[in-house]
Amino acid sequence: MDRRSLIKNAGIAGVLAAGIAPAVHAQATVRWRLATSFPKALETLHGCAVKFSETVKALSGGKFEVSVHAAGELIPAFGIVDALADDSIEMGETAAYYFTGKDPSFAFSCAIPFGFTAQQNQAWKIHGNGHKLLDELFAKYNFHARSALNTGTQMGGWYRKEMNKPEDFKGLKMRLGGGVFGESMAKLGVVSQNMPGGDVYQALEKGTLDAAEFVGPYDDAKMGWNKVAKYYYYGGWWEGGADLEFFINNKAYAKLSPEYKAIVNSAMDTAYNDGTSKYLYLNPIALKQLVASGTQLKRFNKEIVQAGFNAAQEVYAEHSAKDPVFKKILDDLRGFQRDQILWNRISELVFTQDMASLKI
Repeated sequence: MDRRSLIKNAGIAGVLAAGIAPAVHAQATVRWRLATSFPKALETLHGCAVKFSETVKALSGGKFEVSVHAAGELIPAFGIVDALADDSIEMGETAAYYFTGKDPSFAFSCAIPFGFTAQQNQAWKIHGNGHKLLDELFAKYNFHARSALNTGTQMGGWYRKEMNKPEDFKGLKMRLGGGVFGESMAKLGVVSQNMPGGDVYQALEKGTLDAAEFVGPYDDAKMGWNKVAKYYYYGGWWEGGADLEFFINNKAYAKLSPEYKAIVNSAMDTAYNDGTSKYLYLNPIALKQLVASGTQLKRFNKEIVQAGFNAAQEVYAEHSAKDPVFKKILDDLRGFQRDQILWNRISELVFTQDMASLKI
């Protein structure tokens, strides 16, 4: 493997962090299995696991290989945590809030209503107490988590009617995520509908579903929901920066040599950088295409946003009152977030507002 190929696959930082040396090539061959919660057709969400696998193989000179399995191929989409707990797989790639049925605190690792942006999330996890607090939570399930990609701020979903006031959510049958987000929407009167993404189109078309949310323009366009729900709202307060993650089996990771651990860590960083930047590239293009095809872009008004915030605050208070771990993580997250908001008000917020007002 030549130096230029290595840098292309992992980046200079990855090469340095991994410490590529003859010692790596002397390592025993390792084979891992990585299951994702996504279909192969979503080359964004599933693709970051593929990028991770390719980078591990490149950095190890083929001595360390990770087979990647889409949802349903090896285990069900939502079977990752159980499979890690019983050592059936070495890694998973998923969204932590899929597993809030096990513990509502899982949501903090992915996204919560009125939570972090992508950059703030990374700062909290890496330099704040995020990883420490979350790894303590995940330890009972035999894994730790590291970022796989961040979708960035997500959209507010597809609706068959306009949403002009909080009361418009009452009785709304909507396909959405669960956890604290689902609980918050329920307080607004939304009737949550759990169904596979592939069934949503027909449900919207027939009117048995009034609305649905997924990710953002690029992934949403693939679902085709714009053909049966013309109103596309933004200001999705429930996912300011959804962090998809690699869940790493603690026992399997502990058995790796220091060199292989460095390769795994560097490959995860490479996948995150690739996947997160890919969304920034793809979403604007897809949004223009959606609008050109007739999609009506709408922003949630302040009254609706405030109602959503109030509902989320109620949910947080209820969980905090009965779950000290939930309260501990939430308090730490909010403390970190307050400082981020203060800094953002005079830094990136001002810059983006200025840029939006200029013609370039």
